[in-house]
Amino acid sequence: MGYDGLELACWGDHFDVDQAAESIDYCKGRWEILSENGLTAFAISSHLVGQAICDKIDSRHEAILPPDVWGDGDPEGVRQRAADKMRLTAIACRKFMDAKPDKPDKGGKSGKVGPPAVVNGFTGSSIWHALYSFPPTSQEYLDRGYQDFAERFLPILEAFDAVDVRFALEVHPTEIAFDTASAERALAALGGHRRFGFNFDPSHLGYQGVDYVRFLRSFSDRIFHVHMKDAWWGHGDGTVGVFGGHTDFGDARRHWDFRSLGHGDIQFEDIIVALNDIGYAGPLSVEWEDSRMDRIHGATEASAFVRKLDFPSNSQAFDAAFDQ
Repeated sequence: MGYDGLELACWGDHFDVDQAAESIDYCKGRWEILSENGLTAFAISSHLVGQAICDKIDSRHEAILPPDVWGDGDPEGVRQRAADKMRLTAIACRKFMDAKPDKPDKGGKSGKVGPPAVVNGFTGSSIWHALYSFPPTSQEYLDRGYQDFAERFLPILEAFDAVDVRFALEVHPTEIAFDTASAERALAALGGHRRFGFNFDPSHLGYQGVDYVRFLRSFSDRIFHVHMKDAWWGHGDGTVGVFGGHTDFGDARRHWDFRSLGHGDIQFEDIIVALNDIGYAGPLSVEWEDSRMDRIHGATEASAFVRKLDFPSNSQAFDAAFDQ
């Protein structure tokens, strides 16, 4: 399909956190599978476990969590075990990235090259249910939610710092940060911890009416990873709003839906320009989702779409070329 690598998920059969943290042979085995298929890896993703760290836990979480994190389902126990697993994920990520096979760098010397180690993920939120602010929700109530987030995530970030790994929150509905204002508040709650940044995904911002290009420029030093994912909005029948109307994805009534890259309303050219402007040098990771399109067709098309967009940035002032 034309991809350079994979963003490995910490669920299913992609990447087992416990095995990776304990066994260098397991990490090497992951790299062997990737290498045999001409692929590399730039990040791992722990969205499902991350969701449980700050959430109000209910029966839905059991379906997404590993049995050792769910345990007996006691909410605070689930949150604590999810936090422990996330700390272990930092160790697993470090060991996996350190096991990357050497390859020649531009100078012909052997060495590990690539962006810093990153774990993408979610945080969950103890205050997402208060989104609409009714019953009336005070700022003090919301402050307690951000304090809860900080108390739970600062020890996790210290564990990430100890092994030189970054955590990249995918700004997303149901998380402590779901738009620019809430992302600023989350970062402030952590005192600007250097290991906390963002996995930029415009698809979760555009349909909300959030300026996703401005998000990049606002957090230029905190963009640790980028998801290329498209969405459209304003294409429904007028009966379902931004909150989704309790409809399923792909329902023709919906105000918004995810689309294969290039088939939605996200302006990716503007995103590439902004990423070049802020000096982002990490991967562009296609997160493909489109209820209406064949997956293999769409993912193949999306790879070509991103390659066409990803033009090299200029290294000098435009008119400086005329001085030569």
